[in-house]
Amino acid sequence: MNTLPKLLVFAPTRSAASETFIRANLGGLPFQTYAYFGDERSLSNPLQLLYGVSILVSKGLTRIGWFRFSSLPGSLVALLLVKYHKPNLILAEFGFHAIRVMNVASWSGVPLVVHFRGSDASSESKFLRLKKKYRILMRLASAFIVKSIPMANTLKELGAPAEWILISPSGANSRYFYGSSPATSPPLLLAVGRFVAKKGPLFTLAAFKELLQKLPKYLSSQCHLVMVGDGPLMLDAKKMVAKSKIAHQVLFAGVLQPSEVAALMREARMFVQHSKVAPDGDSEGSPVAIMEAQLSGLPVVATFHAGIPEVVLQGVTGFLVDEGDVNGMATAMAKLVLDPGMASEMGAKGQSRVIDNFTLDHHFSAVSALLNRVIREFNK
Repeated sequence: MNTLPKLLVFAPTRSAASETFIRANLGGLPFQTYAYFGDERSLSNPLQLLYGVSILVSKGLTRIGWFRFSSLPGSLVALLLVKYHKPNLILAEFGFHAIRVMNVASWSGVPLVVHFRGSDASSESKFLRLKKKYRILMRLASAFIVKSIPMANTLKELGAPAEWILISPSGANSRYFYGSSPATSPPLLLAVGRFVAKKGPLFTLAAFKELLQKLPKYLSSQCHLVMVGDGPLMLDAKKMVAKSKIAHQVLFAGVLQPSEVAALMREARMFVQHSKVAPDGDSEGSPVAIMEAQLSGLPVVATFHAGIPEVVLQGVTGFLVDEGDVNGMATAMAKLVLDPGMASEMGAKGQSRVIDNFTLDHHFSAVSALLNRVIREFNK
């Protein structure tokens, strides 16, 4: 007989590459887990179909501005699923998805925990225009998981109780990420992330171009940048590279599996990412690729953005620059190109820091502790 607590999970999507950490959570938490996804409408699974349709209706109501009614369809079906599965706890992934089902917490009497990840606490479409709904969510939910201190502060301002906010970056997987050797690797710079504004791929490219101009010609010719990922800014990035005449030194590798990314990290000198607040306000949580790079043993060149300074220690495990400071980023890159020993020392310190604080196991442990704490509190 399975005696593990039952966890009912509601999430916007199972399939998107960016939601790999949701799938990791489902497999890594010590609960009997039942998961429903808003983009799945399979005829072979009536309950999943019903949930998917309810979320589709909720999205439509939100799009036309009927915010008052937008939580009803998802919450009604969520209530049906609660009665069917009889969970001890409900976990909603992403704040914008949580508000689609949030009434189930008060209707069913089952505690709700909401996992915020980035855009759902920053962007115009997924946060700012829904603030009134979020304030209600802060009252209905029992606890919250966020990726960084700035995200925690955002929820506190909306009314979330500080004692029920867990700050837990998603963590890096030690199964894949290990074995980098910056001291002996060629000056290969690696960037991993979607080609979207908040990841700053065009700023990373601009900094790489400026880096090449700062270095002696013989060393400049040895530098290469590999960019892993895809997204709406890919075409702009390729055009920028073509115009800059550095195409022979930049490789767009596309979307890769974790094992393939890890293999690239073992060939690189450093990890680079120019995260910044996007025009619509979208912001990072705490980028997992940065933790993966440090767990591998790479120094990081990134920005003072969102939760990055909580993971990367300026001047110790890498270099951080202000958002938009392309010259500063190029200068930091140059230091690590010119001094492999420094790259190795910073990489080793970053690796130790992630092993001690930011692995996937740390994340699972922290989240599990919070969920069990909510269950115990509710059952008092």
